[in-house]
Amino acid sequence: MSMAFKGLLVAICIWVWSGSLAAAISNDGLLRIGLKKQPVGLNRLNAARITKTEVSRPRGLGDVNMNSNNLKSNIVYLKNYFDTQYYGEIAIGSPPQYLAVVFDTGSSNLWVPSSRCIFSIACYFHSKYRASISSTYTKIGIPCKIPYGSGSISGYFSADNVKIGDVIIKDQEFVEVTREGVLSFLAARFDGVLGLGFQDISVGEATPVWYFSGCRYNMVQQGHMSQQIFSIWLNHDPTSRVGGEIVFGGFDWRHFTGDHTYVPISKKGYWQIDVGDVIVADNSTGLCKGGCAAIVDSGTSFLAGPTTIVAQINHAIGADGYANLECKNVVSTYGNLIWEYLVSGVRPDIVCVDISLCSYDGSHNVKNYIESVIENETGKESSVDETPLCTLCEMVVYWIQLQLKKQIAKEKIFSYVNELCEKLPNPLRRSFVNCDNIAFMPDVSFTIGNKSFTLSPEQYILKVEGKCSIVCLSGFVALDVPPPQGPLWVLGALFLGAYHTVFDFGNLRVGFAKAI
Repeated sequence: MSMAFKGLLVAICIWVWSGSLAAAISNDGLLRIGLKKQPVGLNRLNAARITKTEVSRPRGLGDVNMNSNNLKSNIVYLKNYFDTQYYGEIAIGSPPQYLAVVFDTGSSNLWVPSSRCIFSIACYFHSKYRASISSTYTKIGIPCKIPYGSGSISGYFSADNVKIGDVIIKDQEFVEVTREGVLSFLAARFDGVLGLGFQDISVGEATPVWYFSGCRYNMVQQGHMSQQIFSIWLNHDPTSRVGGEIVFGGFDWRHFTGDHTYVPISKKGYWQIDVGDVIVADNSTGLCKGGCAAIVDSGTSFLAGPTTIVAQINHAIGADGYANLECKNVVSTYGNLIWEYLVSGVRPDIVCVDISLCSYDGSHNVKNYIESVIENETGKESSVDETPLCTLCEMVVYWIQLQLKKQIAKEKIFSYVNELCEKLPNPLRRSFVNCDNIAFMPDVSFTIGNKSFTLSPEQYILKVEGKCSIVCLSGFVALDVPPPQGPLWVLGALFLGAYHTVFDFGNLRVGFAKAI
């Protein structure tokens, strides 16, 4: 082979490598990462899970043994990435090894499959990181496990150079995954996850790729970015080849209109903010009037929130949900008694205790009915003593009280509550809507920073390809998190597609503006 031909091959390889990331620092000093979008079929959406659990986490990399006494407990929400649509490319090591990752604001660890992952089928369908060929690899070797909604992944910590566009972050901690116990990764087009959350929720407290805390940060500390912010734009145009863009160090004016509304981080860990009332067709859903928490999460498509609100939304949009006979039984058996208690002025939070369906007062921990159904069907034993009837009773009390404030007749209230029972979200399948009725569905608005952020039906309905035709699903799913951390919303890609979002580490705030 001639030297000229070899030189041509080298040139072609360099050109392919340089173009594969589709990212570079532009003239305005911003690092832009183009995002790709994978179609998500009906089976994957049906299998998607968003749930909660109580976990204990070690406080440092040196304490990843779960028998350590230095643990902190917290209720966290889990997902399984079945519904994840957007991903981009990074490279790890020297020479660079390219991998596709989800840029996930709902987690904080960077993890990719390891070349030592030989016992998990999913690893054979994805690119893997090979430490043995990287001259900048540093062994850490501490084992870890990361939980997800359908299982967990496990591996060990390593360190190497991570390349994002033209920027190289040196000695970045990440997890080499040796076992993928989550089947959702088998068919995914992405190889791993790059977490963009805070170090507080990072497993092993590994420093996230993009992070600022006092003097400890990576991309900013190493001089790559002048501003401690990044922004996300997601393109929901199904005909476009461009999936979206994440910009480190600033934002692109072409992706939004008007000014951003900024709200402070209410609790570090997740990108968590406070939200107010949720409005459906100009009517208050009530529960969040006094305030709810919300996590802004680019790693899931759905809008997850309290069952009492999701049921009202699904009722308003005509979604076919889970016909819950037990809910209707509570109404038929205890409805009149609940009515008498409420009209006589009994505190709503003790009504279900007085009629012996609950055994605690207002400071209880709620195990929602949806999760109880899943546990019963999978044979898992519930960790909470209260029965599903208790949670159903509390929902019925809340719904009746909400309608009483509107001075509606008793018969109409009971009819409405029974309809809500029918619209309780299905724990094992999604709630479908008639695609022909989308134009007639109401808007749903979230109150954030005393401003209304409205989602049109076209923005909160997911259209997916079924076996023979396009089917439409409600983008709202149930997630019940008890106080003091709840009630909680998760604002996923459906929300981020409607509103260009700025994540401001330096000022600990999140900003939203109408996306274009």
